[in-house]
Amino acid sequence: MRELFDEVAGQSPLDPQESARAGMRAPARKRFYKDAGVKDAEDGFVVTLDGRPIRTPSGRVVAVPVKPLAEAVAAEWQAQGETLDPLTMPLTRFANSVVEGVVGRADLVRDDIAKYLQSDLVFYRAGHPEGLVQREARHWDPVLDWARDSLGAHFILAEGIMHVSQPEAAVAAARDALPNDPWTIAATHVVTTVTGSALLALSLVHRVRDPDQVWAAAHVDEDWNAEQWGVDEEAAARRASRQVDFRAAVQILQALRG
Repeated sequence: MRELFDEVAGQSPLDPQESARAGMRAPARKRFYKDAGVKDAEDGFVVTLDGRPIRTPSGRVVAVPVKPLAEAVAAEWQAQGETLDPLTMPLTRFANSVVEGVVGRADLVRDDIAKYLQSDLVFYRAGHPEGLVQREARHWDPVLDWARDSLGAHFILAEGIMHVSQPEAAVAAARDALPNDPWTIAATHVVTTVTGSALLALSLVHRVRDPDQVWAAAHVDEDWNAEQWGVDEEAAARRASRQVDFRAAVQILQALRG
């Protein structure tokens, strides 16, 4: 089962793009179990296949902190057909990576998220056309206002793509607002990398913006261009792939909140 789980898990969902590519490269494996279920465990809940707990490639039992999330992971396994499709198992990939690479290393993940605060998506604004300028402001300004008023993080905006250095105090204040537990910080990291914005991820974690608002804010420029010039099919396919990981991260955050 270890070899199979390694393929299903793919790469860490902390790199969701590579996770999807690895899943597509993996050869199809036949389903070898009848039923997936959930059992109580000392440190949470475990997902079982015919009564045996699933494990990471290194042999660690995948313990999930809350039952609804464990049930959602089990549902991914139960929904598989005659062969396993890794691309339909984002929660499984996520759980594997948290247990394997985030538990005991949450500070490293926090540091990686904090790097985005130096060049966050919402800092860089269009100078024209006016419709795009207004749309960016409508989606992004509430997040910056919240960071300033609630976190004490005052960031600097720029027009165009020329890099602007952000105040260390602002970056530190926003970093301090990041969660500490491994599951929540891992979900925050996925949202950050998928959207290109640590501030959008923070606004989701702190319930300042809802998932639909965050997803829309992450694609303001892309949606504007599509309206002007039409949809780029390759870009749309990449967006759909990212949205799978985004929805998985949102589902995890909601499950952890109870």
